[in-house]
Amino acid sequence: LVPRGRDTAKILYLIYIVMTVVQIIMLWVGDMNLYESIVHTFGTAGTGGFGIKADSVGGYSSYSQMVIAVFMLLFGINFACFYLLILRRVRALFKDEELRLYLGLVGGSILLIAWNIRHLYPTLGETVRHAAFQVSSIITTTGFATTDFDLWPAISQMILLLIRFVGACAGSTGGGLKVARVLLLIKDARRELKRLIHPRSVNVVTLDGKRVKDEVLRSTNVYFYLYIFILAASMLLVSFDNVDLVSDFTGVLTTLNNIGPGLDTVGPTGNFAGYSNLSTFVLTLCMIIGR
Repeated sequence: LVPRGRDTAKILYLIYIVMTVVQIIMLWVGDMNLYESIVHTFGTAGTGGFGIKADSVGGYSSYSQMVIAVFMLLFGINFACFYLLILRRVRALFKDEELRLYLGLVGGSILLIAWNIRHLYPTLGETVRHAAFQVSSIITTTGFATTDFDLWPAISQMILLLIRFVGACAGSTGGGLKVARVLLLIKDARRELKRLIHPRSVNVVTLDGKRVKDEVLRSTNVYFYLYIFILAASMLLVSFDNVDLVSDFTGVLTTLNNIGPGLDTVGPTGNFAGYSNLSTFVLTLCMIIGR
């Protein structure tokens, strides 16, 4: 952000601390006591997602849920964007391609899921709230829950499954592949397709108007190959328990991306207790490797 690395670290820590304190205060004025406010804020800021109740944050008011949802999205944004906002460089902020894709994925997912689950909840407000919360929780790899989304229709579950792969922005507290890497993978794939059609053409991959070096693209591709290999190998090992394919796949995916809940047996109301020692060890490794 600035020429000196030490000053950059100070700026990032200050942004982190200010956002953390603001969220604690906002939750405290709601229906949480100070302890609950601090615990849930730490779970939000670090995108850890650990609640202190069996229903995660489902038992708290809609106000507290929306505060957590908003801050999950904020902590999933590249912290450099907040620095641009402090400098009042709003135009540069909205030119950030990663931020635009991140917000687009969030907005599109909320709209599609809200439409798909509209028959499950009595009011439009409650429908949008649950959709917005779960999209925020999954894409930022936080893992909080307000409802059992394992009971949602297949389309909604598929959308949540896809954004599990993406994860949060680079330079955020979230996990996953990261939006920037996904963006680079898409752009590199488009470049290779153009080369197939026009072999002699010169195609350059750019991000935010700057040329991306081939070394960066190559390392991004290698990262993705390793990600898929670890995902597949872990699924193979876990499948020896004969649980079910959905639980195994989402269980490995949610641990590798540090999300928390998967689907079916390992859904928001389930857990990983049914897996053997070998599978537990593999899933533990996935959590560590994912970070």
